[in-house]
Amino acid sequence: MPLSNNLRGILLMCASMAGFTINDAFMKSVTLTLPLYQTIGLRGMIAVLGLGLLVAVTGAYRFRPNRRDGWLILLRSLADVAATILFLEALLRMPLANLSAILQAMPLAITLGAALVFGDKIGWRRMTAILAGLIGVLIIIRPGTEGFDRWAILGVASVACVVVRDLSVRPLQGQVPSALVALGAAVAVTTMGWVGAGFQGWQPMTGWEAAKVLGAGLFLIVGYLTSVMAMRSGDIGLVAPFRYTSLLWAIVLGLAVFGDLPDFWTLTGAAIVVAAGLFTLLRERALQRQAAQS
Repeated sequence: MPLSNNLRGILLMCASMAGFTINDAFMKSVTLTLPLYQTIGLRGMIAVLGLGLLVAVTGAYRFRPNRRDGWLILLRSLADVAATILFLEALLRMPLANLSAILQAMPLAITLGAALVFGDKIGWRRMTAILAGLIGVLIIIRPGTEGFDRWAILGVASVACVVVRDLSVRPLQGQVPSALVALGAAVAVTTMGWVGAGFQGWQPMTGWEAAKVLGAGLFLIVGYLTSVMAMRSGDIGLVAPFRYTSLLWAIVLGLAVFGDLPDFWTLTGAAIVVAAGLFTLLRERALQRQAAQS
């Protein structure tokens, strides 16, 4: 039995979150000893080679996007560069699970962004859920308290960039290959890494460091591809909440690899954000059932 578009999108989003979070764990580990931008550049080379091979094998390189789609791909790529810089700078200085908890606001932000940009209808219930999610984020970062870390602001800013990145995919024509879109983002991020390495400096790698960079690059490929495919499969408001699975990965990996466990307030704020997002998911399904019965 073939999968529905919504179910396919959900499974792809879960795979994307696993890929990105495992990549994050590799990056956090290797940047403890290697310069950040050198690591971004090396990881990006792996991602570009892998995605380039996929583009060649699938024949996606033959596709020539029109001017509008070309600008959308460029916008997505630039937003991905900004999100990568902000996220990794924060990741270097924050526990993986704490930063992941902030990122859980992303589905709510995407839902709000889709309403503002594309005119998607959101009623007072879902708007209330979005506001509750914002409160959850404020509990996580706790501005004005001793627990507040300015690096958390970079995490919030990376969320805004990812919203731009993901929403820019939606207007693309259906025939635009996902591998080509992902390759454009990988090339942009890799270029940024090499430019940054020219200023930050370079140092020789050990075999173990090289292995971690390779792991980060391979899982980044998985995250890139499945992220683009997920946002183009099914309803955006239904698929986006499954980003929450990244928090589970982040908590497990943060504890197992780095010995970090989120504190009470971080878990409380994350729970509020996740609950608000799941409410939007249930509300979306209810509206779909009502539409089908009418």
